[in-house]
Amino acid sequence: MKRVSRKFAFIFMLILAMVILSACSSKNTGSEEGGTKDFGEKAKPIKIGVLASQTGGLESYGEQTLRGFELGLDYATDGTGEVAGRKIEFIVEDTETKPEVAVQKATKLLEEDEVDFLVGSSSSGDTLAVLPLAEEYERIMVVEPAAADTITGSEYNPYIFRTARNSSQDAVAGAAAIADKGVKIATLAPDYSFGRDGVAAFKEAALELGAEIVHEEYADPAATDFTSNIQKIIDSDPDYLFVVWAGANSPWNQIADMKVQDKGIKISTGAPDIAALATMEPLVGMEGFTVYYHNLPSNDINDWLVEEHKKRFDGDEPDLFTPGGMSAAIAIVEALKKTEGDADADTLIETMEGMSFDTPKGKMTFRPDDHQALQTLYAIKLEKKDGVPYPVPVLIRELSPEETAPPVRN
Repeated sequence: MKRVSRKFAFIFMLILAMVILSACSSKNTGSEEGGTKDFGEKAKPIKIGVLASQTGGLESYGEQTLRGFELGLDYATDGTGEVAGRKIEFIVEDTETKPEVAVQKATKLLEEDEVDFLVGSSSSGDTLAVLPLAEEYERIMVVEPAAADTITGSEYNPYIFRTARNSSQDAVAGAAAIADKGVKIATLAPDYSFGRDGVAAFKEAALELGAEIVHEEYADPAATDFTSNIQKIIDSDPDYLFVVWAGANSPWNQIADMKVQDKGIKISTGAPDIAALATMEPLVGMEGFTVYYHNLPSNDINDWLVEEHKKRFDGDEPDLFTPGGMSAAIAIVEALKKTEGDADADTLIETMEGMSFDTPKGKMTFRPDDHQALQTLYAIKLEKKDGVPYPVPVLIRELSPEETAPPVRN
């Protein structure tokens, strides 16, 4: 009996030792509450999927955004490419400026590459097509540079944050430049969400200032001949033509050829990227606004951007959407610093709502109501400068984030 008791006692002690060792091992190497799972998550890289137009009508916008995004990651991580001990990887996919392709590429990024974030895209149409995927897969999407109001308006979902300005911010700035009591204004815009949202927002702001919208003209986004569109505008006899446009196929040359200004119609618009500025010689003296021009902001981050961009890209200055790409990268890194590398979407939403962060355009803040970044825009006048082969946006005054804050439309 004693031998049997000793045997059972030995077995009991052996089982107890195994349980204790197992518990210690679980505590040290992982349980559902911390250990291996947390260590594994920390060891994994942060993956960011960037959607951009690398082909199609907005190819130049895609290139600008991608350059800015890469520079932004370098700036925000002090060149380490890491945040909170996790490496950052980004994967670029070409949407071809086609919504159906954007959906395919976004799905690939989410399912095959298992990205933690989406960024993009160059086209509002592409972006609107992808928004539901961010919600379905519960991934944060930082929208840049798409501007349609509906992105943070009627199509808003809580996983969407936008560093790009929206059409209403453009509209407030554009209306402030020309709208007044009794002023008659016609508009010209591309016939898709960016153009129609832009005109709707401008019309709202202009009417509040007492102006009258006498004609709205929408052109095929891929058009190269604007003759009939411009003639309809001339026939409406406005005081001003306000143009909302994006893409290489701009209407400026035909506006000049058809002598719109000679007919007493003043032109106003947002100053575009450098390539399009080169076609705006007939508009020297025009007053309008711009999202960015490289010598308008005065801050250390913009100084770094201009200097570094010239170093890396054959002396070229950053263009219209370069700082937006940089701002998107900075926003992601700053959010991950605050969460100590936790890329859980619900944690990030709580962190990013109301979050302020410094950018080449000064301080931006994600408004909690709709996750739109409030930001500075610039009232400008186009002038000729010696040695510069295009009309240059010259600062009239900065338009503060509070001044350009758009209506909440979600």
